[in-house]
Amino acid sequence: MGGGGSTRRVTFEADENENITVVKGVRLSDSVIDRMKEPSGRQHRGSGAVNDEDLKKRIAEELALERARRDSEAQKRRLFGKLLERERISSNEHLTRAMLRERAASEEERQKAQRF
Repeated sequence: MGGGGSTRRVTFEADENENITVVKGVRLSDSVIDRMKEPSGRQHRGSGAVNDEDLKKRIAEELALERARRDSEAQKRRLFGKLLERERISSNEHLTRAMLRERAASEEERQKAQRF
């Protein structure tokens, strides 16, 4: 997690009831929160509270998955941008060639008209 030069601090605390871990300094997407709410079959304490280490591990895994998804999306956008740039260059080249052909044809017609 701390990749990308991030200096944000993440803290884990128990709430006033000592049964929920509060994570401060992390912004989670709705999909991550929904996945965290799903039953996982992991061992829980007898009081029904979530094991802090398990929760920290799960949050770390979810954050890693979210980061990987964002990186993948960013890579797709970069590749799409490169593709669009190549298409733009190609279109400009075709347009330039067409303009040159048209100018040559116009010049040829002008010369023919002068001859007659």
